[in-house]
Amino acid sequence: MPIPERDSAVGHSFGLEFDGITIKSITEVSGLKIEQDVIDLKQNTADGKFEVKRLPGRPKPGEVTLTRGLTSDQSFSNWVKASQFGKMKDARKGGSIIIYDFEGAEIKRYRLVNAWPKSLEIGSLKAGDTSLLTEKLSVTYERIEVA
Repeated sequence: MPIPERDSAVGHSFGLEFDGITIKSITEVSGLKIEQDVIDLKQNTADGKFEVKRLPGRPKPGEVTLTRGLTSDQSFSNWVKASQFGKMKDARKGGSIIIYDFEGAEIKRYRLVNAWPKSLEIGSLKAGDTSLLTEKLSVTYERIEVA
């Protein structure tokens, strides 16, 4: 169901899709950002006045952090291992971050180009604690596209 034009989306759940595998249990996505350089063009006008024009430059690479509850799924750690051992052919992937509505229908998709895991952080381990254990995967990418 598409979002009505005047309504904003509510990110009910998030997913990560790489190599045809979709992980739908992502609880938080942070750092999702499309950015580019700004070029200052300094010049004189025909009547001799100095002006600065701002032009769009190259797209900037970025980094996104994905958080999910710790499970027996080894997708994150296997991906990190590939990059740690220099197997960049296996580690560098194209994939998508997907936003779902409350019915589980896809609202929006952000495609990451040449992404690979920079780090994997396991939440704080404390004996007797009843809080949810989490995995935080930081992924660096060369370009992001809105699909």
